[in-house]
Amino acid sequence: MDFRALRIVFLGTPEFAKASLETLVNACCNVVGVITAPDKPAGRGMKLSQSAVKEYAVSKGLRILQPEKLKNPEFLEELRSLRADLQLVVAFRMLPEAVWNMPPMGTVNLHASLLPDYRGAAPINWAVINGEKQTGVTTFKLKHEIDTGNILLQEKLAIGDAETAGELHDRMKTIGAALLLETVKGLATGTIREIPQDSITTAPKHAPKIFTETCRINWEQDIESVYNLIRGLSPYPAAFTLLQGKIFKIYDSEKQPVTHHEAPASFSIDNGRLRFACHDGYIYPKTVQPEGKKKMNSDDFVRGFKKDA
Repeated sequence: MDFRALRIVFLGTPEFAKASLETLVNACCNVVGVITAPDKPAGRGMKLSQSAVKEYAVSKGLRILQPEKLKNPEFLEELRSLRADLQLVVAFRMLPEAVWNMPPMGTVNLHASLLPDYRGAAPINWAVINGEKQTGVTTFKLKHEIDTGNILLQEKLAIGDAETAGELHDRMKTIGAALLLETVKGLATGTIREIPQDSITTAPKHAPKIFTETCRINWEQDIESVYNLIRGLSPYPAAFTLLQGKIFKIYDSEKQPVTHHEAPASFSIDNGRLRFACHDGYIYPKTVQPEGKKKMNSDDFVRGFKKDA
């Protein structure tokens, strides 16, 4: 079957998902419906804000559904009326079985890791935080347990030594979009061999949701772990420490392994540069955000900090 003949419903919300939808549309896939999050108030004026996926779908004249509840009978009936052969999910909420089991060819999810490793809500962040040198993207069939369905296709990519989660995200959204299109083509022609995840016997690493306490820097850790935490949480939600009792976010940094006698978490200004001590070296913040202020270059912070001292 020609992949362009498949009736596809796409489900996604953020920029990461938009890249996939755009790739499908550009390849002339028959996207008969787009499911995305309801508009939400945002900004100082609390005006309704559309998701990145909705903005793109509107620009292409695609049919859009924005259900509050995915089990709503009216939504399910409207979804059924689209007569999808296949559903594709990228960065969307958990689906009830009534949704993912609806199309005859099933529902495919694009996940930002090499499954079964890094199942969960924050695979990109945790791969960087854990100092991985390699990650990838996976397409798989949805089933009951989250991120456990049969693997369809995977593509590996290296993680740069200084790469942040944000930079990796931007590369992965493009690579993932291409893999999703390749998956659609393979399903249409019947050339993809599904691989059950339970046939992979290594114990998987996990990618749970990021909480505030996850973001707090533990200066007792080694310098490599602190450095990886900072880049793994950049640009959002950002790693932080306390400086003079106030939250101090660090978005990127340089590391200097060195023997010293300062207590972990102590800070000083070294030749005009702010630095924090770990037990085996120093972290030099490059971009920071003091509590109640805008993001700034560390040099600008130091100049203001000296004035306040």
